[in-house]
Amino acid sequence: MTVSRTVELEGHIIDSGTMARCFGAVMDLGGEFDVEAFEVGRHKHEETYCRMEVSAETEADLRAILHELNQNGATIADPRDATLEAAPADQVVPVDFYSTTNHPTSVRIDGDWVPVEEAEMDCALVVENRDNGEPRVKTRVLNAVEEGDLVVTGETGIRVEPPERPRGKGSAFGFMQGGVSSERPSKSLIEEIAQEMREVREADGTVLVVCGPAIVHAGGREALAALVRNGYIDALSAGNGFAVHDLERDLYGTSLGVDTETLEHPRKGHKHHIYTISEIGRAGGIEAAVAEGLVDSGVMYECVENDVPYVLAGSIRDDGPLPDTITDAIEAQDAIREQAHEADLVLMLSTLLHSVAVGNCLPSTTKTVCVDINPATVTQLLDRGSAQAIGMVTDIGTFLPMLADELLE
Repeated sequence: MTVSRTVELEGHIIDSGTMARCFGAVMDLGGEFDVEAFEVGRHKHEETYCRMEVSAETEADLRAILHELNQNGATIADPRDATLEAAPADQVVPVDFYSTTNHPTSVRIDGDWVPVEEAEMDCALVVENRDNGEPRVKTRVLNAVEEGDLVVTGETGIRVEPPERPRGKGSAFGFMQGGVSSERPSKSLIEEIAQEMREVREADGTVLVVCGPAIVHAGGREALAALVRNGYIDALSAGNGFAVHDLERDLYGTSLGVDTETLEHPRKGHKHHIYTISEIGRAGGIEAAVAEGLVDSGVMYECVENDVPYVLAGSIRDDGPLPDTITDAIEAQDAIREQAHEADLVLMLSTLLHSVAVGNCLPSTTKTVCVDINPATVTQLLDRGSAQAIGMVTDIGTFLPMLADELLE
């Protein structure tokens, strides 16, 4: 004896791979499918429609299959409203709560599809009422769930829309692009990245840069500072280490104790980073150090001078840390999340762990650029779920000056 449900797929489901993924998911999970209707779009702007009956031996097996199909954009035919259940306590969600993807999602409430605000992966969905009584649905991390919050459970009444292959002209931001290589034409890609940054700027959008200390070590600091100074960077996210070495370069001319011009190791150079933390702490923080003239160059200096907001998220590895570094992990996550939700384009530059943290907060529709000398780092970042991404395997000290030259010529 088997159980079954009918699901529907609609859109550019063939060339985007959605249909193949759904067929594969059913078979991989031990189910069967029977295609009841299949209408192929005959030109690039016409959508394809597929309706199929999915069956499994048990209800549990069928639920697992339907969950996987939902994540790939399939919806149950003749949908019902989503199931809502009150959270039993603070930071506790109901059993079988719906765990989100980073794709655009809608929830069916009182017969209407309500778009989810601020799409983000691995969150719960909480339904609230606006002041006018209309429902709204928001993603909420589990530690922010409060007792009594109405949480979406199960798979019923949820529609996920994975991004599809663009129908217009080609772009360097390839659809679901995963392959990276150091053989790729860096100059042409940099030109496309620069053009995208211009367009974001002209549209009053937000470019977020995620920075690793290698930017300073490899000689990309001045180029990034110039981009901040000229209005091409709207927000910065980094760890304590990046800010320390950027400030160390200003105060002592070194980065991690090495003179970035001569590559010599000055006497006591290995102590320069901890001296830097001490001096910035003595001044009362980065902004105070800039105000009193202690710091007068670099990326953090330009952020202060040009009112570019920054988030420095701490870690257990940090020396010091700087007074500006957020040492509470949850507070740092919330600050990063706010930046990520506002970003239209994200540059992830030579920092795997911090880029993963930011990437976890990004919707799949946000354009992302990942640059690192290590191919494995770039591949891992691109695989985190962005549908529009560029990966470049190159020295960050080469990439940033070329990007600055392209934008500031």
